Amino acid sequence: MYGDLSRVTFRPARNYAAVLHQQGRVQLDADANEQIAIQLHHARALAADLIGPHGGPARALGFAIGYVPGNRELDDLIIGGGRYYVDGIPLDAGRPAPGVPAEAGRRPESAPDEPAPWTYWEQPDAHLDPELAEDRLPDELPYLVYLDVWERAVNAAEDPEIREIALGGVLPDTAARIKTLWQVRALPAAELGEIDGEGPEARRAAFAEWAAERQSGSAWLAARAERPEGADDKPCLVRPDARYRGPENQLYRIEIHDGGTAERDATFKWSRDNGSVVFPIVGLDGGWLELATLGGDGKLDLNAGDWVEVVDTAYASRQRPAPLLQVEEVDLPGRRVRLSDEPAPGVGAQHHNPYLRRWDQRPTGGRGGGKVEGALPIAEGVWLDLEDGVQVYFEPGGSYRAGDHWVTAARTVTGTVEWPRDVTGEPLLQGPAGVAHHYAPLAWIAADGSVEDLRFAFGRLAGPVENAIEG
Repeated sequence: MYGDLSRVTFRPARNYAAVLHQQGRVQLDADANEQIAIQLHHARALAADLIGPHGGPARALGFAIGYVPGNRELDDLIIGGGRYYVDGIPLDAGRPAPGVPAEAGRRPESAPDEPAPWTYWEQPDAHLDPELAEDRLPDELPYLVYLDVWERAVNAAEDPEIREIALGGVLPDTAARIKTLWQVRALPAAELGEIDGEGPEARRAAFAEWAAERQSGSAWLAARAERPEGADDKPCLVRPDARYRGPENQLYRIEIHDGGTAERDATFKWSRDNGSVVFPIVGLDGGWLELATLGGDGKLDLNAGDWVEVVDTAYASRQRPAPLLQVEEVDLPGRRVRLSDEPAPGVGAQHHNPYLRRWDQRPTGGRGGGKVEGALPIAEGVWLDLEDGVQVYFEPGGSYRAGDHWVTAARTVTGTVEWPRDVTGEPLLQGPAGVAHHYAPLAWIAADGSVEDLRFAFGRLAGPVENAIEG
């Protein structure tokens, strides 16, 4: 998750049940965040154990799929309201009622009590574009309709209602949010491979194999700190023997930008602040962007040469990387910056609350000078310098997905970075910290357009006492 975090401490394998605050101690964001992570982990594990990989309550079973051929010159799907669970994560497909203008008084008695269903093209967190082939439903029947579920962090730049305006201005903010997103997607039958048999069970089994391949991933990374050769001793700033040479504690984020393989132009970007340095956009004119603020201090500002991406709600939900752009000019009085190119088409609309996110990659392992062309190419099997002695290692043969990321905390008191190590002190390879996707099949659209339901339903555990079985 993006955010101005000191570090991320939750580790499921440690089996911690709760975080205990002690009197007279310093309070850290990591402790509170770990408590939330523990609670979510336990609640979702319990729900998954009781429900299974996916299912919904029979009395409010959500995500019923209806097939609508040729609606508005495009095939469409109806997504019924209700609740569903995927890997223990609760989802609600209910569509909020739009309400009526305040001047109109009370809503009409004829207004429906049940919210309208979503359609494929209107679903809230997909932001689909009919002009893009990858967004359209398959041209040929049959195909399988499924749920894709994941989580991401939302900050006050993206959702201004999070910000407490009584704190003053656009700089003060408080906590971020974790949002659960769901998207209804379609998978052509050919991509499922050979389906062993007919009927719902055979299709669910084929989909489970497809989902397992997508969830496993094969990208592994290690991180360490090694004192750079020829590093100047700065006894007033860092210990002479420190491997991490930075002047401040940082939480480094290493994120895949372009997916694929190292041989096929996979790239990565990194931030020393976990990608938390963002600037709300209030106006966009070609390559010029007017910002609500240019930052709170010299470490959290924008300078010529910085690499940024234009982000908004739709961009973050679509999970498709846009080109990184470089800041070429900063107009301080006008709170404007000129970028090396215009943002990608469709990115930066004001109703999607756009903002800039700064990235910190440099070509030489230092904090200043040099030039890079946006994201950095992934070189496998070698230690790559980030800055101030921080290095990362990509395991050879990896397959990378855009958005996959790792974080490591750099600490001045130890002069190193926090990363799992073996008994000899060597850094261990680790899989990505996210993004974790969860999948569930919903329906099979047959060749004749009929719909076969692939959902599971469950009843209540408890009922009236008179219906209980004695003995």
